[in-house]
Amino acid sequence: MEDTEDFVGKGPHPVDDDVFKEPMKKRKRSDRDQRFRAFPSVEQSALKEYEKLESRTRRVLSNTYQKLIQSVFLDDSIPNGVKYLINRLLALIEKPSLDPIYIGLFGSTGAGKSSLINAIIQQAMFLPVSGESICTSCIVQVSSGCCEQYEAKIHLLSDQEWKEELKNLTKLLHRTEEPDREEADVWDRDDAVEEAIWKLQMFYGNGAERKSYEELLRARPKGKIPTSRIITLKAEEAGELSVKLDPYIRTQRRDLDGESAQTQIWPLIKHVEVTLPKSELIPEGVVLVDIPGTGDFNSKRDEMWKKTIDKCSVIWVISDIERVSGGRAHEDLLNESIKACQRGFCRDVALVVTKTDKLHLPEYLRERKVRNGAILSQREAVLERNEMIKLQRNRILKEKLKRKLPGDSKVLEASNLVYTVSAQEYWQQALLTEEETEIPRLRGYIRKRLLDKKRRMVTKYVTEAFGLLLLTDSFNCMENPPNEYLHMSGLRRFVEEKIQLLEKAIDQCFAHIEQPLQEGVRNARTSYRRILGACLVRSRGNQGFHQTLKAVCLKNGVYASRTLARIDLNEAITQPIYDQIDPVFGGIFRAGMPTGSTLLPHIEAFKHSLQEKMMEIGVRNGWKYESYKKSFLIQEISAILGGLEDYILRKKRRIYESLTTSVQNDLKPCYEDV
Repeated sequence: MEDTEDFVGKGPHPVDDDVFKEPMKKRKRSDRDQRFRAFPSVEQSALKEYEKLESRTRRVLSNTYQKLIQSVFLDDSIPNGVKYLINRLLALIEKPSLDPIYIGLFGSTGAGKSSLINAIIQQAMFLPVSGESICTSCIVQVSSGCCEQYEAKIHLLSDQEWKEELKNLTKLLHRTEEPDREEADVWDRDDAVEEAIWKLQMFYGNGAERKSYEELLRARPKGKIPTSRIITLKAEEAGELSVKLDPYIRTQRRDLDGESAQTQIWPLIKHVEVTLPKSELIPEGVVLVDIPGTGDFNSKRDEMWKKTIDKCSVIWVISDIERVSGGRAHEDLLNESIKACQRGFCRDVALVVTKTDKLHLPEYLRERKVRNGAILSQREAVLERNEMIKLQRNRILKEKLKRKLPGDSKVLEASNLVYTVSAQEYWQQALLTEEETEIPRLRGYIRKRLLDKKRRMVTKYVTEAFGLLLLTDSFNCMENPPNEYLHMSGLRRFVEEKIQLLEKAIDQCFAHIEQPLQEGVRNARTSYRRILGACLVRSRGNQGFHQTLKAVCLKNGVYASRTLARIDLNEAITQPIYDQIDPVFGGIFRAGMPTGSTLLPHIEAFKHSLQEKMMEIGVRNGWKYESYKKSFLIQEISAILGGLEDYILRKKRRIYESLTTSVQNDLKPCYEDV
């Protein structure tokens, strides 16, 4: 037992001296039952079986933990192997039942993200929708929990984060006047300047835009800022919380006077978390995330924007019916979502077309190409048009995904990647039925994702617990714990040899990317002037655009605002490289059919070789309690290398973005000079 720790090392479950820690309390049965309210009866039965199996396993683990603690309580010294075993039991007991499933609703302002979330959660005006006012660019997360009240947590920028943004805002506004520049050019009121002025005025008051950075640091903000940098709102009813929350996540029109205390701190808002009590429509464990389409001028908010996209396992690209057939913004959103599949945890991308009840019947009938029958009503026209949109956009999206992702990617297995929804008709049902609005279909998709994940989690949990319980159960068969040793030198030598083989296999995996990488670099060198020109030209002309360019340079080549399309010069310059390497990169990290260039199967082969070696050692040494030891050690190998796979997937983003980061670092002196 003492040598067990030498083999498994200190990760992922280090030995903890505090081995007598109390495990966390179990969830009450009534609380567990509330989690099933969002599911129909058949799915409820499956979930209850999973919960029952998990609960029984946790109960056995907890009882085993208590017995093991009692058996060693009076010992002067506890062997390291036993400490490891105790901590592993405690870690499994306290392991969360389910990691949240993040579903990102990714779209531009006015696309209908908030309206869609309101319909899914069955609260008509819960989140403010875009009308004459524009919602903020902050991220809003909506989930359900076991709380009795509706709750919102508004997270604000830290003092240091706001100072960083303040410095950039004042740099943008207070540039040194150049003698050869016309007076009118000094204060071009383009989008970047307008937003900077608005933020400073809202936070500090009129005239703040003319003050220096040092003066603003000494100025008193108009609104009260909590020291915790978190504002918590609670309410008994959804409508009550909605009223309280509205001023924080809706940006009022700029020409309105007398802002409330809540809107005065709007520039500080980082993101918002909303928790619903025991929803009958959204199961606990699912988080709906309203993600703005452009990012943010503030570095921390922009970083959070990227990380939020990357942690979503599902991304719904939201586009209204009038924008879905073209436009740069729509294409940018699709491309960013596909990149999330490459660099993040995203496994599923779909296009959700909103406001599909909109249709001008005379115009549609005039341009109608299908002649299979007469259209007799607005409803028939809407349904026909929606079906055509599904077929067209599904084909286009699949072709785009095939160019970027491995052919066996799970997202490509979906028969339909497009939803046509209408939140307005979901409530009114004047034109479409509830089913035809496809809101219930989205809810069904959410439930299925959660059910599948729960099944996989419980299977893995029970398997991991089984190895631990087999070994600890052997303690009941003897007066003293087993103390048989592994011959570590031979095992260590074997592992080192296998690691060398694994390193060679990994090198061969990444060797496949060399040729497309070189070709991509050649393409980037020949096209960067054209690419930069396209990024820096606006359809309405370039007058006043130099301030936006300055904002781009202040942020090292990246500029995001609520009103302009996102500008990322570094990403644009490297796009020809990504066009070449994307299919190969996706193939390296694929989780589907193994190939010579796929990384994870080599790790799996390495794991199996270690497990086979443990079996061989057990047979050769004639372990008296070999079945327990072998099962335990084999299971621990799976747990450790399973953690390694997760680590690799988390680092995938850094590898993927290294090209853009490298270009940004190389161009940083140029940005600073400008």
